[in-house]
Amino acid sequence: MSIAFANEVTVWIVGATLAALLAAALAIGVLSAAGKISVPLRHELWLRLGSWCGLFPVMIVPVLLGREWTIAAVTLLSLACYREYARATGLFRERLLSLAVVLGLLAANFAALDNWYGFYVALWPLTASILAIVSIPQDRPAGYIQRVALAVFAYMLFGAGLSHLSFMANDPGYRPIILLLLTTVALNDVAAFTAGKLIGGPKLLPATSPNKTISGALGAVAVTTLVVTLLGGALFEGTVLSFAPWLILLGLLVSVAGQAGDLMLSSIKRDLGIKDMGVVLPGHGGILDRFNSLLLVSPIIFHLVHYVIGLGTGQPTRLITGGG
Repeated sequence: MSIAFANEVTVWIVGATLAALLAAALAIGVLSAAGKISVPLRHELWLRLGSWCGLFPVMIVPVLLGREWTIAAVTLLSLACYREYARATGLFRERLLSLAVVLGLLAANFAALDNWYGFYVALWPLTASILAIVSIPQDRPAGYIQRVALAVFAYMLFGAGLSHLSFMANDPGYRPIILLLLTTVALNDVAAFTAGKLIGGPKLLPATSPNKTISGALGAVAVTTLVVTLLGGALFEGTVLSFAPWLILLGLLVSVAGQAGDLMLSSIKRDLGIKDMGVVLPGHGGILDRFNSLLLVSPIIFHLVHYVIGLGTGQPTRLITGGG
């Protein structure tokens, strides 16, 4: 476990997260005792905090335990998110397509486990091609576009998208990078919710997400960018990414992409006419409702960091399949 906390940024993130949970519990308790918040809001806040307390070890412990644990956790998260998506959209009824999506998702995470980047990047077009072909022999042209589009979209989000978190684990310093993403996308949501409640004002996209405000979105951008800039400065010290313009861009991307992922899922839910993708997490809804921000943040940040300083550069490749 000493290796897990070898980087000071990892220690800061874990410590700050625990402190934030304790501070939130104290704040809710004080505000409730003083009668400063309504009963419905108090109930919602306690539910959200309770879910966060449960999510904290689930999110952080696998990252601390090691590369394989991290990839396994991301794989399970991807499968759980796809399950909710498939049930909500009805894609689960298309068994061949659904099986192809799951196999593609597993293949993407296997490529990450194998540290086989060439196979990993090839899986996206290959899987999309397979999904376009697999249901043709059923001789059911009616609804072909809709079911294939749903399947390709699913693989894009839960296979090609989330698996970038898995591939990050091949970098020797992956722990603080992944923890930074996990905690800042969560902070992004909390900041948007808090700023929106405190400031209020015009709605951001009322037809898509009635509760989100412009003030909440801007507050999230300001808070998340500041935190990413401060932590990123220590995390990427000695590299090009430690320069302020890169750090600010990194923070902006985390916040904007995180909010875009949230709004994307809201668009899906409004289109389907449902409120939540599930009921697993009290105060949040389903697993996909909680982790939607990572769907877009993961690939964007992976490729930015990989392009600028490299991720896992010089590490052994094809650990399982061989080939050097």
